[in-house]
Amino acid sequence: MPSKPIDLRSDTVTLPTPAMRTAMARAEVGDDVYGEDPTVNRLEELAARRAGKAAAMFVSSGTMGNLCALLAHCNRGDEAIVGDCSHIYNYEAGGASVLGGVAFHVVPNQPDGTLALDHLRAAVRWRDDPHCAETRLICLENTHNSCGGVAVSPEYLASVAAFARDHGLLVHLDGARVFNAALALGVDVTELTRHVDSVMFCLSKGLAAPVGSVVCGDEDFIRRARRARKVLGGGMRQAGVIAAAGIVAVETMVDRLAEDHANARMLAEGLAGFPQIAINLERVQTNIVIFALHNGLSADEFVARLRERGVLMGDMGGGQIRAVTHYGIDAGDIAETLAVVEETLREVEHQG
Repeated sequence: MPSKPIDLRSDTVTLPTPAMRTAMARAEVGDDVYGEDPTVNRLEELAARRAGKAAAMFVSSGTMGNLCALLAHCNRGDEAIVGDCSHIYNYEAGGASVLGGVAFHVVPNQPDGTLALDHLRAAVRWRDDPHCAETRLICLENTHNSCGGVAVSPEYLASVAAFARDHGLLVHLDGARVFNAALALGVDVTELTRHVDSVMFCLSKGLAAPVGSVVCGDEDFIRRARRARKVLGGGMRQAGVIAAAGIVAVETMVDRLAEDHANARMLAEGLAGFPQIAINLERVQTNIVIFALHNGLSADEFVARLRERGVLMGDMGGGQIRAVTHYGIDAGDIAETLAVVEETLREVEHQG
């Protein structure tokens, strides 16, 4: 067994860096609901600048950020087009529908995380038809979690932006890991965000802050999003204590995501060497590794056996297993993980 648990369930398990803890302890604070927390204001200005947008809003989570964006873009009875594998549709409790009366029009995600333009075209409702909800918004995701952490290209985003303009629609990007995408594609993050009307990115995943996400867009959008945040109970008062860690995250933790990508590649190539494991190496582009077994062992049983040996991975359902590299995981941990996987597979074969 490893000397310490190796937690690959998600990059949300990261712990704040020493610099973050120091910044949190020293943070200058005020009442953010009144717009008077200087540390939150600084984070929002920094985030907007990094995303190439006019304004930004600090929220407690990516789910809240996406929900605020949908509530700001859509009225009750409007429709948002989402992918069938998207995080917004599958893992955010249907919040836009439950709380905002926004209908989801679901179209299939392609293996590369995109939504085919033909499918988008077929999904748009005619606005003069009173039988239909009015299409208002297209939601994209980058990197795409359930499609293996693939990075969606600027060219594709530009094509959707052009489509949206032609049809009078808006585009929101769930960019929880958008800095991972930019790094994998070798572009500045603004090459991805400039094509969308709004973007949410997480501070508490690969960037390793303990709490928080940021929503960015134009000033009028952020004004509406702040109202949505208030409705959701998202006013956090002296939030500079946690915003301080977010500033450190944006300023110092983006470039080190390359380590996570390298460790994910090392893990994926190691897993590919086991004949009992099926994995598509082309999909391993960032810090997410998704694989399956074809030795008769169920995913949940395999994950349980790994846990007994000190390695934590996630059962995604449908026979798929996910491992996510992050701050706190190094190459030595990956080597130990592969040794544990090998031992577990050998045990299964022996028992069989």
